[in-house]
Formats: sequence, structure tokens, C-alpha cells
Amino acid sequence: MAASPLTPSVSVIMSAFNEEAVIVSSVRSVLDLRHPHHELIVVNDGSTDATLQALIDGFGLVNDTRPIALTIPLLGSIRGVWTSPHANLRLTVVDSDNSGKTDSINCALNIARNDLIAIVDADSILDPDALIKVSQPFADDPDRVIASGGVVRVANGSQVLNGRVVNVRMPSRLLPQIQAVEYLRAFLLGRAGWSQLEALILISGAFGMFRRDVVMAIGGMDTSSIGEDFELVMRMHEWMRKQTNKYRVVFVVEPVSWTEVPETFSALARQRRRWHRGLWEVLWKYKRMSFNPRYGVVGMLAVPYYWFFELLAPVLEIAGLIIVPLGLVLGVIDPVYVVFFILIAYVYAVIVTLAAMVIEEASFHRYDHWSDLWKALFSAVAENFGYRQLTAIWRVQGWWQAIRGREASWGEMNRSGFNVQPAGKQSL
Repeated sequence: MAASPLTPSVSVIMSAFNEEAVIVSSVRSVLDLRHPHHELIVVNDGSTDATLQALIDGFGLVNDTRPIALTIPLLGSIRGVWTSPHANLRLTVVDSDNSGKTDSINCALNIARNDLIAIVDADSILDPDALIKVSQPFADDPDRVIASGGVVRVANGSQVLNGRVVNVRMPSRLLPQIQAVEYLRAFLLGRAGWSQLEALILISGAFGMFRRDVVMAIGGMDTSSIGEDFELVMRMHEWMRKQTNKYRVVFVVEPVSWTEVPETFSALARQRRRWHRGLWEVLWKYKRMSFNPRYGVVGMLAVPYYWFFELLAPVLEIAGLIIVPLGLVLGVIDPVYVVFFILIAYVYAVIVTLAAMVIEEASFHRYDHWSDLWKALFSAVAENFGYRQLTAIWRVQGWWQAIRGREASWGEMNRSGFNVQPAGKQSL
């Protein structure tokens, strides 16, 4: 595929807001990807730091005054466009008013002209074959595949050289360590399973690929949605079902994207509140799909699962944390039963995480150091004591904010930047 002229062309879209610490590494990693025909469109979403200037200086960009036809209306205004004067550097940077990630993506959609679009986060670094791997399903089944996604891995603690993760390590701090095993479990077990059932309804906003004609036909991204990645895939499912076309949404079980996760409780709390609020808003918007045989496995299994085992899960967990101790105090619950119940619940949670780690090691073996495996093992146990309970509380808070109609706010995650290894001193 890397050499074939029949490989579908890809327009990579990246929205950036105050990403000065990581933007040059992220852009370089995309530009250097192995793919016969891909371009990168970066939209600077009104950053207040030096994100735009870092791009201009880092890649020698010049101002482009060509007019842009807006097929999809925008909320913000375009303040300027910069491109590379070099023909082999397929980079376009758009400077726009701060109007949110979804509007930035719509802005880039108006500029993109390739067969496929890939949406990536500005704090992500892609593997060299990322576009090849995730576009493979489109080449294999061009008539039916409309979207695909791959595994997103945690980059905190790993070393980066020339826009590439060259030495994969577990983070040094416990909080991102737990998130690392959390990501493994979610992607290698959760989404891989839904893909096999042809019921995948969520592709991570950190890295997803879509057929441009389908995305344009449904009007681009929904600027009113917080869970924009989830909403887009749900809308694609609904639209394709109404068209009565056979289609597939595919998950590629390979690590292709590396992202920086929150290292502080405050940043993590904002992230999880937003995620759960987005989950609620999208599920409520598409509630007509629940238990609706018209939508096949998606309507009869996937959407109800997300209602009961994703949306309601933190409520049930918090209720259990209150009811069980209260039952013990009142003497209505057998203490022996409680001990065994807790052991079964948390041992099962650890086993599921360990299964994901075994799959990762057997398939990809990214961690070469025993110390990293011990950290992962410890994190798989530690997440059940405090971390899970905190994230459950934050998720319920996000849901409650949505129900009360409070204005959504993503907040700002302070980036520490990737652990960049100087050229010539690569540690293998």
C-alpha cells in the first residue's frame, strides 16, 4: 500500500489550541508518515500561546491568499492561511477564531480534497505506518467501509525522537500509569470486540479515519456536541441505515497513535466530566436507536450496552459504595458475603486488565523493560482503590451538569510536552 497508486489518498486534519509544547513534534510525525498520498491540514483554533508562530517558524510557512469555498458553514472566521513553499511538504495551516474543535475540523473539511479524512489530536504522535494500517480496510473493502480507528496508547514517559516514539516506557507517576492500562483495556478488549460484532459506535477523537464523501453528505461535525467523535460515528450509522446501504465501521487492533494523558487530578477530572457528559448527550440525542431492530446489532446491542454499562455504571458503583457500608452498620448484610463480593468484583477487574496486557505483550511487545511490566501490574491493582471511585464521582458530576443545563467547559490541560530525545542520543 505504501507504494501503490491505488491506495486511497488521505487528508489528515488536526485542530490545535494552545499546543505550543507538542505541536511541532505532532506535525512532524504526521508529515513523515509512510503513505503515497497524504496531506496535513492544521487549524489553529484561536490559540493564545505561540502555537501558530511555532508552526510558521518550524516549517518555514508562507501566507496563502487563495479563497476558500465554504461548503460547510463555520461559526468562526478564518484569519489567515499558511502553506509550505516546498512542493514535497504537504502542509496547510489555517488560523481561525476560537470556535471549538468541531468547528475547526469543519474548517479543514472545506479545504480537504482527498478520498479519506483522518482526524487526529494535536497532542498525538503517530506511528510511521499509522495511515497505512488504518486505511487498509478502505482499500480491502472500498464499497462498504466508511470509518476505521486504531489503538491509542499513552506516551507519557516514553522518549520521542524526530516526531517518533522510539523508546516506549511506562509513565513515572502512578496517575498516568493507571490511565495507560486503562487505555489498553478499553481498546484491545472493548473496541476490538465491538468491531468483530460489526457494532462499533465509538472511534476515538485522538485518531479516526472516515470516508470524506460520507462525512460531507451528513454535514460535517456537529458543533453543538461535546462528544463530537461519538456523535459523528452515531450519525454515520443512522445515515447509512436510512440509505439502506451495507456498510462497516472497523477497528484496527494495532497501536497507531500516542497521546499525552493528564498528570494531575484536576485535569483528569475535567476530562472525565466532559467524556461522560458527551456520552449522555449523544445517547439522549440518538435514543430512538435503542432496542430498534431497524439499526441491527447497533440498535439492539451496542447502544443499550452504552446506556446500561457505560452511562449508568458510575451511578451504580457510587450507590454500592454507599449502600454496602450502610448495610454493614445496620446489620442487614453478612460481612462474609461483603468480603467475597468485593474480592470477586475487584479480582475480576484486575483479571480483565491483565488479559489486555497479555494480548498487548503477545501481539506487539512494546515494553522491553521488566520494570514497566511491574508498573503496569501494580497499576492494574491500584486503580481499584481510589482511582475508580474518583472517576465514578467525576463522571456522575459531568452527567449532572448536563442534566442541569450548565454550560460545558473543556478547560485547559497543561501540557508538559513529550520526552524528546536529542538526535544522536537515541536510547534503545
